[in-house]
Amino acid sequence: MRLAAGSKAPGLISFVGAGPGAPDLLTLRGAHRLAGADVVIWASSLVPAAVLAHCRDGVELHDSAGMTLEDVLAVYTAHPDAAIVRLHSGDISLYSALAEQISWCTRHGRAFEIVPGVGSLAAAAAAAGVELTAPGVAQSTVLTRLGGGRTAASMPAAESVASFARHGTTMAIYLSAARPAAMREELLAGYPPQTPAVVVAKASWPDETVITTTVDGLAGALRASGIRTTALVLVGPALSGPKGSDAGLSHARARSRLYDPTYSHSCRRRSLPGSTAGRPIPTAKRRPR
Repeated sequence: MRLAAGSKAPGLISFVGAGPGAPDLLTLRGAHRLAGADVVIWASSLVPAAVLAHCRDGVELHDSAGMTLEDVLAVYTAHPDAAIVRLHSGDISLYSALAEQISWCTRHGRAFEIVPGVGSLAAAAAAAGVELTAPGVAQSTVLTRLGGGRTAASMPAAESVASFARHGTTMAIYLSAARPAAMREELLAGYPPQTPAVVVAKASWPDETVITTTVDGLAGALRASGIRTTALVLVGPALSGPKGSDAGLSHARARSRLYDPTYSHSCRRRSLPGSTAGRPIPTAKRRPR
């Protein structure tokens, strides 16, 4: 039984995205759920303990780093009337193992809600100081992970990093820093060697690390850093800056038309000749979007 936002029910399980790590990057709703929780299950390997400062004194804590799914479900079962927060890292819509918990709630008639969090992609892009899309360069971002290894069975055949690399747009690669050579090889199947790449480890944590490199130099940079976990790799020509010249690429990054004086939209008229001043359209005359 999924509840609407803001609803409450006895025994409600709130699946909360903890954000990328910094305690103040938790959403207001997430912080409110932690403050009112009787029981909190959190992953110490992925969520800094500082996030738990939002909890009240006396809350019952369970560290899921060493727990199985069955262990977690047993906590839910043992507290049928408690307000429970299952605290996941980042935004729980990605790589969170959420689906099987929702399935359990549905089968057992347990009320639940999903509270999204700030994703590690947003935090990594902010740490790197980049925009993931650029007019005329990249208007899409692919979120994926490296196949093979212990997770080979979970990767559909058509979703390899190599196949996505052939699109040439921005790519965010999760959970793959431990296999730098394989990542480089698959990226080179589609990107030129000098395509910009950025590794962000522990985005927003006190020991956040940002490494700027290229697709060709990615494996060496990762090996030299020793980074193997809690890292996100960003790749693509949109990361190269305003002109694309710093990576030796031939494209030119165009200015966005959203705030271009020569461009009009439903909230603003085109600027008058010889002027760059905005000409807002009165609210009453704006066309519905």
